[in-house]
Amino acid sequence: MHSVNFICHEFFVMLSFFACITGLVILWDRNKLDEMQLSERILFRMTFSYWLVYCVAFGIEKIVLPEWETLLMSLRMTTALSYFLTFSCILCLPLHKFAVRQVQD
Repeated sequence: MHSVNFICHEFFVMLSFFACITGLVILWDRNKLDEMQLSERILFRMTFSYWLVYCVAFGIEKIVLPEWETLLMSLRMTTALSYFLTFSCILCLPLHKFAVRQVQD
C-alpha cells in the first residue's frame, strides 16, 4: 500500500511539473499591465517557478544514488525550501488582493 501512495505522489509531482511549465508559458504575456496586475503576475510566476524547482529537485532526489549523501542532503534542503517558498507565495496572493482592495477603498 505504501508503494502505491509513493508512486501516486511521484505521478502528481510529474504532472504538476508540466502544469508549472504550462502556467509559466501562459504568464509570458508582454502586454502593459498596471501595478496591481503586474504584482499579481509576478506572484504567480514565483509560485510556478518555486514549485518547478521543487519538482526538479524531487525528481533528481529519486534518481541519485544513496551513496551521494552530500548531494542528497542538498536536494532535500532544496525541496523543503522551495516547498515553503511556494506556500508563502500562495499565501501572499490573497493578502495582496486584500491590501489593494483596502487601498482603493
